[in-house]
This record gives sequence, structure tokens and C-alpha cells, in this order.
Amino acid sequence: MDVKNLLPIGSVVLLKEGKKRLMIYGVKQTDQTTNKEYDYIGVLYPEGNIGSVGHFFFNHSDIEVISYLGLNDMERQKFLEKLSAFYTKQTQENV
Repeated sequence: MDVKNLLPIGSVVLLKEGKKRLMIYGVKQTDQTTNKEYDYIGVLYPEGNIGSVGHFFFNHSDIEVISYLGLNDMERQKFLEKLSAFYTKQTQENV
């Protein structure tokens, strides 16, 4: 997935076959137990952080409904540009 298409933190989504919505609080996160990278990490909405058992990794393709779109300002745009450059460089180094 192109990082420029990532949803902003604060976005609230419902995953496919999900029963509760999640609020995104991080993008391009790595699960430390599996070392697998995901597009997002989220917490239950509206509860928020209820401990490590309430943190969920997921990918953009897992999202069925976007209920709320988080803040998308110039600071975020600059972050996405840097993130995109990082992944481009990483891809070129692995070729």
C-alpha cells in the first residue's frame, strides 16, 4: 500500500466482520511478538486504551467502513512524505 493513502490517526473504522469500531492511533506499526508490520494499530472506540489486550493491528484492506476521518493537516502531509521516502529507500536497498 502506498503510505500516502494511509488514514490519519484519530480515524474511526469498522473492520470486515468487526463488531466494534476501532480508533487508529498509529500507522506502519510492527507487532513485536511476530515482527510483522501492519498499516495500523487501533484501540476500541469509544473506550480507548484499556491495556495491551485492547490494542489491535490491522491493514487497510481489513477496513470495511470509515466512520470518521482524523486530522489531515500540513504536519501530517510532511510526515507522509518522509515516510514515503523511507520506504522508497528501503525498497531500493533490498533490490
